[in-house]
Amino acid sequence: MTAQTDTRTVLASRLRRLRVARGFSLEALAAEMGGVVTKQALSKYEHSRAMPTPRVLTTLARALGVKAMSLVTPARVTIEIVAFRKTSGLGRKESARVEGLAETMLEQRVRLQELTGEGDGSDVPVRGLRTASLESSETAAAAIRERWGLGRDPLANVTEALEEHHVHVLEIEAGARFDGLAVVARRPNGGVAGAAVVSRRGVPGERQRFNLAHELGHLVLDLPGGVDAEKAAHRFAGAFLAPVAALQRDVGRKRNTVSIDELRLLKRRYGISLQALVYRLRDLGVITDNHAAALWAEINARGWKMHEPDEMEPERPSWALRATLRALAEGLISAEEAGLTPGAPAMALAPVTQRPAFLRLPLAERRRLLEAQAERLRAHYEESSDWRDLTAGGAPDAR
Repeated sequence: MTAQTDTRTVLASRLRRLRVARGFSLEALAAEMGGVVTKQALSKYEHSRAMPTPRVLTTLARALGVKAMSLVTPARVTIEIVAFRKTSGLGRKESARVEGLAETMLEQRVRLQELTGEGDGSDVPVRGLRTASLESSETAAAAIRERWGLGRDPLANVTEALEEHHVHVLEIEAGARFDGLAVVARRPNGGVAGAAVVSRRGVPGERQRFNLAHELGHLVLDLPGGVDAEKAAHRFAGAFLAPVAALQRDVGRKRNTVSIDELRLLKRRYGISLQALVYRLRDLGVITDNHAAALWAEINARGWKMHEPDEMEPERPSWALRATLRALAEGLISAEEAGLTPGAPAMALAPVTQRPAFLRLPLAERRRLLEAQAERLRAHYEESSDWRDLTAGGAPDAR
């Protein structure tokens, strides 16, 4: 294989993944590029039948929100989808978009890890916890909590706990048919370079927390063929969020009845939904199957199956923004790579990895969102020493 052929192959693979992840059709991408090339030319690039000129490559990269070199540079990691939770109604095109977006985001997170030296995926035992039964998911969840020093009490912030132990938390704009995804980046030797759990943006906090814990279960559980992976991950999530000792201390080992009001208090304490709590109490044998069914019926009768009372605010990932700002401050990336528009103050934008939908908006709407986000981030950081130091020094030169 010649160098040119190899470059074409790299471009074809990365271009298609990025285009699909951004939600562009070939025609829409051609329009986003200002008609510099046709959709037929883009199709040739994606099928390794042609290479763009340097000018077209630059325009193409700008439309996709990446650097031109990243389109023709082989990836340093291989991305593996460990689990993808979705309903049958999620179409092939949308599934491919979600997968491509998750893969792209994790690849960029791994690059940030390498630039800043902020750990890798070695603290995540990917498929490293042998789980021979649904019940042994309890042991696996306890093992992760012990490994990470999380104690035995409810977790105040699941997202922070995951990010502190190098599990990236990714949020994706997607429809209700998408539930969650677990993904791993592997080095050429098979070692784990990074791991991520993905949740849909906009769900209530209690559902988000459970989704993240569920996907963590998919990442770490090593299941034999006879164990249902979804049920095992569900049991893992319940044990991770509501450890048996803590829950039995609060509720008791055996109950004849548990009221809805008591469940609402427990929801606030453990940060999981009423329905998940009923599952958890039933799985532990605190309540009977019949009482669990009666509680689910009551929840449904009150119209809480889709929207429960006492909804929690979603947790917000912060690692990517912090790492991006650090890399920008230390001159490891350019302002453009950080997602800053020319002349914009440092920290004015979230990382490029968090803006897939942004790239598809009209120019006027983009400018409005940039201004609003810049103001929000400025208000958040203006009191910190990091903000004063970075804005005083200005953005570093691109490298």
